Amino acid sequence: MARLVAALVAWVTLLAAAGGHAQESPEALVKRAADEVLALIKETKDQTKLVAAAESRIVPYFDFTRMTRLAAGRNWNQASPAQRAALEKAFRTLLVRTYTVALSRTSGEAKVDVRPAVAGPDPGEVVVKTVATEPGRQPIPIDYRMAKAADGWKVYDVTVENLSLVTTYRGSFQSEIARTGIDGLIKVIEERNRKAAEG
Repeated sequence: MARLVAALVAWVTLLAAAGGHAQESPEALVKRAADEVLALIKETKDQTKLVAAAESRIVPYFDFTRMTRLAAGRNWNQASPAQRAALEKAFRTLLVRTYTVALSRTSGEAKVDVRPAVAGPDPGEVVVKTVATEPGRQPIPIDYRMAKAADGWKVYDVTVENLSLVTTYRGSFQSEIARTGIDGLIKVIEERNRKAAEG
């Protein structure tokens, strides 16, 4: 899990750039976004600015509803609409905050090598393979699973060294739901987010 979290900076960096390019190819989006966000890393390590940048540049490029549904697994169908909305909001905040912490620890010398997209498991889906490198660290292969939406390509999962982000969270989500229910899981994530916000 620690390696997966550490790689979130590369994951979110890839698709964090903003508007006007919604219909570009997935690999072009990945390349452009990587360049823009890597430039941001060199400009600031300020958490407030990084959170603001993450909210404005990340959220539009991810299908958080699908990510949350996949992470919740079969429990998603048992959740009420209000529980689904609360879980998605908490999970999104968790991922954004995890990203900003990882981003603030990056040297600014990170690079991303983007490979051509390959067809995904379903029509309208692709996998963009990349390798993230940073001086003094081992290269990290990262695969981005993306689906075409009306407003462009959206990420719905990322695999770091054959370890899926969604699958990793699914295990911890199901354990917590078994213990305290969906409301309990929401409270646990919200508490983590609160502590992260307090520093």
